Amino acid sequence: MAKSYYSTVFDHDAAAVWAVVRDFNGLPTWWPDAVSESHIEDGKAADQVGAIRSFRLGDATIRERLVALTDRDRSYSYAFEEPEPFPVANYVATLRVTPLSDGRSFLEYWAEFDHADLDHWTTFFAAEVFGPALAALADHLGRSA
Repeated sequence: MAKSYYSTVFDHDAAAVWAVVRDFNGLPTWWPDAVSESHIEDGKAADQVGAIRSFRLGDATIRERLVALTDRDRSYSYAFEEPEPFPVANYVATLRVTPLSDGRSFLEYWAEFDHADLDHWTTFFAAEVFGPALAALADHLGRSA
């Protein structure tokens, strides 16, 4: 099993950052250049474990199931639904926001998965998904501050 990992520090407090990313259906709000639309299937709430978000990332439709959400730890995890949008198996990603003592926040975004070419996909998710997503989030928070 491989782990792809990306982290960064935000100049916003953890509560403000978590308020934005906590919405499992909120990708188009803070990453509008990449995610054009998103909806939660079957009328479930966006914070309900088991909810499936279906969204457009470029030309692809991606479906992900929320498998854990904790406000205490300011984190959630999700898994790809079948068919998986990338040729990996057993993909589970986690986004976590941790407060720093100076009022800023530390964000971690990682995924664990299986694939024969682990090096390629480990680099891909960090550089092409997690990094750009958190850069878009920083830009959104800067605009809304």
